[in-house]
Amino acid sequence: MKIKAIYVFIFLLLLAIPAEAQCAMCRAVLESEEGQETAKGINNGIVYLMIVPYILIGVVGYLIYKNKKKSIPLND
Repeated sequence: MKIKAIYVFIFLLLLAIPAEAQCAMCRAVLESEEGQETAKGINNGIVYLMIVPYILIGVVGYLIYKNKKKSIPLND
């Protein structure tokens, strides 16, 4: 069961759809650039910064789940 959850988690990470995460002001300034390389770099940076809170919430949720499961007695 634990290994299956790890595989599902890895699959979901690999399935992530590229997101356009720029604010309106950043987009307006960066769209005027020729190569669009700076815009791509800033967009990737924003997406990476968004990942950290989700990882933290996942870790806290897992720890709560693990502690709750440990405290519930099993009926044999």
